[in-house]
Amino acid sequence: MKQGVFVAVSLLCLSVFTWGFVSIVEEWKENEIARFDDGVFDIVRGTISPKLTEIMTSITFLGGIKGITIFTITVVVILLFMKKYPLALFVAITILTGAGFNGLLKWIFKRDRPDIEALIQQGGYSFPSGHSMSSFIFYGSLAFILFRALDHKRYKWGSVIMVGILVLLIGISRVYLGVHYPSDILGGFTAGGAWLTLCITIYMYFYKRKHWKEEEN
Repeated sequence: MKQGVFVAVSLLCLSVFTWGFVSIVEEWKENEIARFDDGVFDIVRGTISPKLTEIMTSITFLGGIKGITIFTITVVVILLFMKKYPLALFVAITILTGAGFNGLLKWIFKRDRPDIEALIQQGGYSFPSGHSMSSFIFYGSLAFILFRALDHKRYKWGSVIMVGILVLLIGISRVYLGVHYPSDILGGFTAGGAWLTLCITIYMYFYKRKHWKEEEN
């Protein structure tokens, strides 16, 4: 990808995600997002059943601290074994700093969790959803790696679609279990998307810097 196209795409993605996050915050601060939250709650929570609760509990694990930590360590070890040192560093730094960024945002906004009977115990603040943000960052990083590594376009886009579905299901599981407002999930996705875009941009700049300088000369 040429430098100009790369910069334009990066700025576009970062702008879209940032605009989305800011819009959600403004709607929440002005108490205009309650109708959306309540509407989605009614739909998702209306499907509660013992079997589905078991499934959603398993899905939500994939975006939790324990799950993401296990998967991150596994991916980093595999990349180190394959001598993909820059990618291993990219994954480790992106996930760790993303977790710190989520903690900072939760501390800034201090939104309480939904006042409903949750199906699991969950402490801490609600916005933005840590599961949604972390899963977007981690699985998005994985999709980025696979997209670059796979040869055929159908496999590239297939991996992106599968990752997107998984991240969406993790977000839905948090609403189903009653520990997050739907707007928390959207906040996590947009904040995670912005952070992932920033990290990919930095990685690609250093990875492609020599090539771009040769093109300019």
